[in-house]
Amino acid sequence: MIKLINQFQSLAQKSGDISLFLLRILLAYGFWEPAKMKWDDIQSVADWFESLGIFAPKLNAYMAASTEMLGVFLLALGLGSRFIAIPLIVVMLVAIKTVHWENGFLASDNGFEIPLYYLSMLLILFSFGSGKLSLDFVIQKIKK
Repeated sequence: MIKLINQFQSLAQKSGDISLFLLRILLAYGFWEPAKMKWDDIQSVADWFESLGIFAPKLNAYMAASTEMLGVFLLALGLGSRFIAIPLIVVMLVAIKTVHWENGFLASDNGFEIPLYYLSMLLILFSFGSGKLSLDFVIQKIKK
């Protein structure tokens, strides 16, 4: 029985890197369309931000679009995942507060459900890093 438990724990530990990889790819995919949409019509995003009462709407539209687009590439590569998680967490918190909170939880009502999932995934990446299936790991190995 002990051997079976040890084998199970070993398998679970090995699957962690695959889980982190899949989490990064899912997040990168999830941020791609919103980032692309913002860059395709940044002025409309700035106007929308202004209607939401967001301070310095044009600056914040560029910052949100840049953060999301940079996040897509860094998360996909597993490069600086902990670093990019911080501004992406801020983007999610702002989105929850300014856009989704008043609609309640459910995604079907444009609630904060999906941004909350993204926020949770970003917190996992911030806590555990990119994992072994990442450029961060390769760079770390080269440095040693």
